[in-house]
Amino acid sequence: MGEGKTVLILPGWGTNINVYKNMADSIATYANVICLDMPGFGESEVPKEAWDLDEYIDFIIEFIKSQDIKELDLIGHSNGGRIIIKMMNRQDLNFKVGKIILIGSAGIVHKKSLKVRLKVKKYKIGKKILSNKLVKKIFPNALEKFQKNAGSEDYRNSPPVLRQSMVKLINEDLKYCLPNIKVPTLLIWGEKDTATPIEDAYLMEKEIPDAGLVKVEGCTHYVFLEQPAYVNKIIYTFLGGSVKDN
Repeated sequence: MGEGKTVLILPGWGTNINVYKNMADSIATYANVICLDMPGFGESEVPKEAWDLDEYIDFIIEFIKSQDIKELDLIGHSNGGRIIIKMMNRQDLNFKVGKIILIGSAGIVHKKSLKVRLKVKKYKIGKKILSNKLVKKIFPNALEKFQKNAGSEDYRNSPPVLRQSMVKLINEDLKYCLPNIKVPTLLIWGEKDTATPIEDAYLMEKEIPDAGLVKVEGCTHYVFLEQPAYVNKIIYTFLGGSVKDN
Protein backbone atom coordinates (compact mmCIF):
# COMPACT_ATOMS: atom_id res chain seq x y z
CA MET A 1 0.00 0.00 0.00
CA GLY A 2 1.01 3.62 -0.47
CA GLU A 3 3.63 5.37 -2.58
CA GLY A 4 7.21 6.47 -2.11
CA LYS A 5 10.20 4.60 -0.74
CA THR A 6 9.64 0.94 0.11
CA VAL A 7 9.23 -0.29 3.70
CA LEU A 8 9.00 -4.06 4.29
CA ILE A 9 7.47 -5.36 7.53
CA LEU A 10 8.58 -8.85 8.64
CA PRO A 11 6.07 -10.29 11.14
CA GLY A 12 6.91 -12.14 14.32
CA TRP A 13 6.45 -15.87 14.83
CA GLY A 14 2.83 -16.99 14.90
CA THR A 15 1.41 -13.69 13.61
CA ASN A 16 -0.04 -12.66 10.25
CA ILE A 17 -0.40 -9.43 8.29
CA ASN A 18 -3.61 -8.47 10.13
CA VAL A 19 -1.64 -7.94 13.35
CA TYR A 20 0.38 -5.20 11.60
CA LYS A 21 -2.51 -3.53 9.76
CA ASN A 22 -2.58 -0.37 11.89
CA MET A 23 1.18 0.07 11.50
CA ALA A 24 1.01 -0.60 7.76
CA ASP A 25 -1.90 1.82 7.28
CA SER A 26 0.10 4.55 9.01
CA ILE A 27 3.26 3.92 6.96
CA ALA A 28 1.20 3.86 3.74
CA THR A 29 0.45 7.58 4.22
CA TYR A 30 4.09 8.44 3.43
CA ALA A 31 5.72 5.32 1.90
CA ASN A 32 5.11 2.15 -0.10
CA VAL A 33 4.64 -0.47 2.61
CA ILE A 34 4.72 -4.22 2.07
CA CYS A 35 3.83 -6.85 4.67
CA LEU A 36 3.70 -10.59 4.03
CA ASP A 37 2.51 -13.71 5.82
CA MET A 38 5.61 -15.70 6.69
CA PRO A 39 5.71 -19.38 5.59
CA GLY A 40 3.35 -21.42 7.76
CA PHE A 41 1.28 -18.49 8.99
CA GLY A 42 -1.70 -16.55 7.71
CA GLU A 43 -2.37 -17.63 4.15
CA SER A 44 1.19 -18.75 3.34
CA GLU A 45 1.93 -22.45 2.99
CA VAL A 46 3.83 -24.43 5.61
CA PRO A 47 7.32 -25.45 4.39
CA LYS A 48 7.64 -29.14 3.56
CA GLU A 49 10.72 -29.40 5.79
CA ALA A 50 11.88 -27.59 8.90
CA TRP A 51 13.75 -24.40 7.97
CA ASP A 52 16.69 -22.91 9.82
CA LEU A 53 17.33 -19.17 10.01
CA ASP A 54 19.35 -19.05 6.80
CA GLU A 55 16.49 -20.60 4.86
CA TYR A 56 14.11 -17.93 6.14
CA ILE A 57 16.66 -15.31 5.08
CA ASP A 58 16.93 -16.88 1.62
CA PHE A 59 13.13 -16.74 1.37
CA ILE A 60 13.02 -13.02 2.22
CA ILE A 61 15.85 -12.24 -0.21
CA GLU A 62 13.99 -14.11 -2.95
CA PHE A 63 10.78 -12.25 -2.06
CA ILE A 64 12.51 -8.86 -2.32
CA LYS A 65 13.99 -9.92 -5.66
CA SER A 66 10.55 -11.05 -6.91
CA GLN A 67 9.18 -7.56 -6.18
CA ASP A 68 12.09 -5.95 -8.08
CA ILE A 69 13.03 -3.87 -5.04
CA LYS A 70 16.45 -2.23 -5.24
CA GLU A 71 16.32 -0.18 -2.04
CA LEU A 72 14.16 -0.43 1.08
CA ASP A 73 13.80 0.09 4.83
CA LEU A 74 13.10 -2.91 7.06
CA ILE A 75 10.88 -3.35 10.10
CA GLY A 76 11.07 -6.62 12.02
CA HIS A 77 9.01 -7.67 15.02
CA SER A 78 10.32 -10.51 17.19
CA ASN A 79 11.34 -13.32 14.80
CA GLY A 80 11.15 -10.84 11.93
CA GLY A 81 13.89 -8.88 13.68
CA ARG A 82 15.94 -12.04 14.08
CA ILE A 83 15.79 -12.58 10.31
CA ILE A 84 16.86 -8.98 9.64
CA ILE A 85 19.80 -9.10 12.08
CA LYS A 86 21.42 -12.09 10.42
CA MET A 87 20.43 -11.04 6.90
CA MET A 88 22.36 -7.80 7.38
CA ASN A 89 25.49 -9.93 7.84
CA ARG A 90 25.17 -11.29 4.29
CA GLN A 91 27.78 -9.86 1.93
CA ASP A 92 25.92 -10.59 -1.31
CA LEU A 93 22.63 -8.72 -0.90
CA ASN A 94 21.46 -7.41 -4.27
CA PHE A 95 19.47 -4.56 -2.72
CA LYS A 96 20.31 -1.64 -0.45
CA VAL A 97 18.90 -1.31 3.06
CA GLY A 98 18.53 2.30 4.20
CA LYS A 99 17.23 2.02 7.77
CA ILE A 100 16.13 -0.73 10.15
CA ILE A 101 13.54 -0.82 12.92
CA LEU A 102 13.62 -3.74 15.36
CA ILE A 103 10.54 -4.11 17.58
CA GLY A 104 10.99 -6.56 20.47
CA SER A 105 13.47 -8.39 18.29
CA ALA A 106 14.49 -11.97 18.95
CA GLY A 107 18.02 -13.26 18.41
CA ILE A 108 19.70 -13.22 21.81
CA VAL A 109 20.15 -16.59 23.53
CA HIS A 110 20.18 -16.46 27.33
CA LYS A 111 21.92 -18.79 29.74
CA LYS A 112 19.35 -21.29 30.99
CA SER A 113 18.44 -21.27 34.67
CA LEU A 114 18.62 -24.45 36.77
CA LYS A 115 14.83 -24.77 36.57
CA VAL A 116 14.90 -24.59 32.78
CA ARG A 117 17.84 -27.01 32.53
CA LEU A 118 15.95 -29.55 34.66
CA LYS A 119 12.86 -29.08 32.50
CA VAL A 120 14.93 -29.70 29.34
CA LYS A 121 16.49 -32.82 30.89
CA LYS A 122 13.05 -34.11 31.86
CA TYR A 123 11.83 -33.45 28.31
CA LYS A 124 14.75 -35.34 26.74
CA ILE A 125 14.20 -38.35 29.00
CA GLY A 126 10.47 -38.37 28.21
CA LYS A 127 11.13 -38.04 24.48
CA LYS A 128 13.60 -40.93 24.56
CA ILE A 129 11.12 -43.20 26.36
CA LEU A 130 8.20 -42.32 24.10
CA SER A 131 10.35 -42.74 20.97
CA ASN A 132 10.86 -46.42 21.79
CA LYS A 133 9.32 -48.57 19.04
CA LEU A 134 7.34 -50.72 21.45
CA VAL A 135 6.00 -47.70 23.34
CA LYS A 136 5.06 -45.98 20.07
CA LYS A 137 3.20 -49.11 18.99
CA ILE A 138 1.21 -49.26 22.22
CA PHE A 139 0.72 -45.46 22.51
CA PRO A 140 0.98 -44.13 18.92
CA ASN A 141 0.02 -40.52 19.75
CA ALA A 142 1.82 -40.19 23.06
CA LEU A 143 5.05 -38.67 21.70
CA GLU A 144 3.32 -35.96 19.67
CA LYS A 145 1.07 -35.08 22.59
CA PHE A 146 4.05 -34.98 24.95
CA GLN A 147 6.02 -32.69 22.61
CA LYS A 148 3.05 -30.41 22.03
CA ASN A 149 2.48 -29.92 25.76
CA ALA A 150 6.14 -29.42 26.59
CA GLY A 151 6.93 -26.12 24.87
CA SER A 152 5.74 -22.52 24.89
CA GLU A 153 2.34 -21.44 23.61
CA ASP A 154 3.87 -20.58 20.22
CA TYR A 155 5.48 -24.02 20.14
CA ARG A 156 2.28 -25.82 21.12
CA ASN A 157 0.20 -23.96 18.54
CA SER A 158 2.55 -24.80 15.64
CA PRO A 159 2.39 -27.90 13.42
CA PRO A 160 5.31 -30.39 13.82
CA VAL A 161 7.44 -29.00 10.97
CA LEU A 162 7.19 -25.47 12.38
CA ARG A 163 7.99 -26.68 15.89
CA GLN A 164 11.21 -28.16 14.49
CA SER A 165 11.96 -24.83 12.79
CA MET A 166 11.31 -22.94 16.00
CA VAL A 167 13.84 -25.06 17.88
CA LYS A 168 16.46 -24.27 15.22
CA LEU A 169 15.70 -20.55 15.38
CA ILE A 170 15.71 -20.02 19.13
CA ASN A 171 18.98 -21.89 19.65
CA GLU A 172 20.98 -19.65 17.31
CA ASP A 173 22.60 -16.76 19.18
CA LEU A 174 23.05 -13.67 17.00
CA LYS A 175 25.15 -11.51 19.37
CA TYR A 176 28.10 -11.81 16.97
CA CYS A 177 25.99 -10.36 14.14
CA LEU A 178 25.11 -7.08 15.86
CA PRO A 179 28.36 -5.13 15.24
CA ASN A 180 28.07 -5.89 11.51
CA ILE A 181 24.81 -3.96 11.09
CA LYS A 182 26.09 -0.81 9.41
CA VAL A 183 22.87 1.14 8.82
CA PRO A 184 20.89 3.39 11.20
CA THR A 185 18.84 1.15 13.49
CA LEU A 186 15.93 2.07 15.75
CA LEU A 187 14.97 -0.26 18.61
CA ILE A 188 11.39 -0.05 19.90
CA TRP A 189 10.75 -2.08 23.04
CA GLY A 190 8.07 -2.62 25.63
CA GLU A 191 9.54 -2.16 29.09
CA LYS A 192 7.60 -5.21 30.35
CA ASP A 193 8.43 -7.49 27.42
CA THR A 194 8.93 -11.02 28.76
CA ALA A 195 9.36 -12.77 25.39
CA THR A 196 12.41 -10.67 24.50
CA PRO A 197 13.39 -8.82 27.68
CA ILE A 198 14.47 -5.17 27.70
CA GLU A 199 18.01 -6.35 28.51
CA ASP A 200 18.19 -7.62 24.93
CA ALA A 201 17.43 -4.10 23.70
CA TYR A 202 20.21 -2.65 25.86
CA LEU A 203 22.66 -5.18 24.43
CA MET A 204 21.58 -4.44 20.85
CA GLU A 205 21.84 -0.69 21.41
CA LYS A 206 25.38 -1.17 22.71
CA GLU A 207 26.58 -3.57 20.00
CA ILE A 208 24.95 -2.11 16.86
CA PRO A 209 27.18 0.83 15.80
CA ASP A 210 24.40 3.31 14.90
CA ALA A 211 21.47 2.31 17.12
CA GLY A 212 19.01 4.14 19.32
CA LEU A 213 16.44 2.75 21.75
CA VAL A 214 12.91 3.89 22.50
CA LYS A 215 11.65 2.15 25.63
CA VAL A 216 7.87 2.29 26.06
CA GLU A 217 6.79 2.16 29.69
CA GLY A 218 4.15 -0.35 30.74
CA CYS A 219 4.12 -2.21 27.40
CA THR A 220 4.93 -5.80 26.52
CA HIS A 221 6.06 -7.73 23.43
CA TYR A 222 3.24 -6.20 21.36
CA VAL A 223 4.07 -2.59 22.12
CA PHE A 224 2.86 -1.49 18.66
CA LEU A 225 -0.64 -2.80 19.49
CA GLU A 226 -0.69 -1.39 23.02
CA GLN A 227 0.49 2.11 22.05
CA PRO A 228 -0.21 2.28 18.29
CA ALA A 229 -0.39 6.07 17.86
CA TYR A 230 2.84 6.62 19.81
CA VAL A 231 4.75 3.85 18.02
CA ASN A 232 3.47 4.96 14.60
CA LYS A 233 4.70 8.51 15.30
CA ILE A 234 8.12 7.18 16.32
CA ILE A 235 8.33 5.11 13.12
CA TYR A 236 7.31 8.12 11.02
CA THR A 237 9.89 10.35 12.71
CA PHE A 238 12.64 7.81 12.02
CA LEU A 239 11.64 6.86 8.47
CA GLY A 240 9.92 10.04 7.33
CA GLY A 241 12.19 12.55 8.95
CA SER A 242 9.65 14.72 10.82
CA VAL A 243 6.85 14.49 13.35
CA LYS A 244 3.23 14.22 12.20
CA ASP A 245 0.59 16.36 13.86
CA ASN A 246 -2.02 13.57 14.09
